[in-house]
Amino acid sequence: MPTTDTAADQASLLALQQGEAVALNRLIARWQRPLHSFAYRYLQNSTDAHDLVAETFVRLYQQRLRLRPDTRLSAWLFTTLTNLCHNHYRWLRRHPTVALDVPATDGSAKSQEGLKLVSGDPSPNVVLEQDETLAAVRAAIERLAHDLKVTLLLHYYEHLSYHEIGEITGCSDRGVETRLYRARRQLRENLAGLLNEPTRP
Repeated sequence: MPTTDTAADQASLLALQQGEAVALNRLIARWQRPLHSFAYRYLQNSTDAHDLVAETFVRLYQQRLRLRPDTRLSAWLFTTLTNLCHNHYRWLRRHPTVALDVPATDGSAKSQEGLKLVSGDPSPNVVLEQDETLAAVRAAIERLAHDLKVTLLLHYYEHLSYHEIGEITGCSDRGVETRLYRARRQLRENLAGLLNEPTRP
């Protein structure tokens, strides 16, 4: 995720409000990658992630004149995207289809998931175990409630602070901490079930 530069974002927003269309291109160039990263991890589908990120920027353009000059765009963009992801995920649950994506086809390296390959050429068994573990982690995250999933992804994968996550999710720093604790606990429980391992107290 890019280093938050509120002044630059606000300058681009002001330019966009004043009719400088290229300002939207600057914001897309700055935020498209982290937004897609989040949406992909939430939905596990690169095409859906791409579409929802595009919709996020469409909404930014449509609502540009309604935004305050001091709007923190990073929070606004992620809030809009998390809502779109949530609504789309609920729609998918009601209309199940065969997923077209193969895991990690968005170009994300396994190391981004916290599972790094050892140096040298790993054996097929090692690769298989890592793939199975990675799939289990994804499945466990997917089973989390929306608020816990969003908080977990924003903290561990987008590296946002408690305060930044609170701006997006609408809760206090303490609330973010509580959600992270609950998410980690449920993740351990889900992983234990998926990997057929006993949970630790």
